[in-house]
This record gives sequence, C-alpha cells and structure tokens, in this order.
Amino acid sequence: MGRAWKFGDDVDTDAIIPGKYLVINDPKELAKHVFENIRSEFAKNVKEGDFVVAGENFGCGSSREHAPLSLKALGVCVVAKSYARIFFRNAINIGLPAFECKYTDKIDDGDELKLDLDRNVIINLTKGEDYPINPVPDFLKEIIECGGLIEFCRRVVRC
Repeated sequence: MGRAWKFGDDVDTDAIIPGKYLVINDPKELAKHVFENIRSEFAKNVKEGDFVVAGENFGCGSSREHAPLSLKALGVCVVAKSYARIFFRNAINIGLPAFECKYTDKIDDGDELKLDLDRNVIINLTKGEDYPINPVPDFLKEIIECGGLIEFCRRVVRC
C-alpha cells in the first residue's frame, strides 16, 4: 500500500534519472536524484511501497538501466498505460515491479493504492475503485519476487 505519484505520457529515462548521474553505479545514490528535474520533491518524500503512476510510453528514450535501477532502489511500484519496450524489459530483469493498466487516468496524485496480483488489480483505497492490470504471467511474478532475472536463475537453474 502506498501513495500515487502521478506523471504523464512519454516520461523518458532522462527525466527519471538525469544523464549527469550516469557515472554513479550505486542504486541508493542514484535514487536521491530520481525525477529531480520534473518533481524536485519526489526523491525526498517518496516512501517504500509508493506507486509511480504514468500514462503512455513510460521509460522512453535511452535504454540505460540506471532509470529502472534507481526506481527499484526507492522501493516503488510502477503502473503505466504502456512502457517503452526496453525499459519494461530492464525493469523485469532487475526486479522492478512494473505493470500495465489502461485506467491510470482515473488515479490522482496522492491517492492511496494497493496492488493485488492474485486478482490482477490496482485497488484505489481513496476512491474505493479497482482497476484491472494486464495479467502477469506466473514466471514474471516469480522474477519480480526474486528481485530480478539473475536471482531468479540462481534459484531455478542449478549449475
């Protein structure tokens, strides 16, 4: 359960983590600069369990892994109408919870949300509404629960 932080369409990776920070490889350090050019208060006020809620084409732009890595370090879940393909793949590969929901326009900044993966819905506790998310295959849920593809492979594939 957490607060919704609302963003629009076409949020690119440079808006998520500005390019000048790409020399930083520590996710916790990167996380201090998330969205600093478009919502300067975000990194200081976001809490683990909060939701980044966006429109179409979230994570467009460069294919840098720094963007999903910095969001994962904050402990947020991302819910968007759609994602740039490489961002979505990077998110799943590192274990960032990222889900598609065509009803993100019904969510307002500050709404209290809860994710129910058993029912494939986002529950808006503020408004008393549920919004379906695209069904998540079990293997993707498992990758996210393991914290990413590498840890998933360590647990599932024995070499």
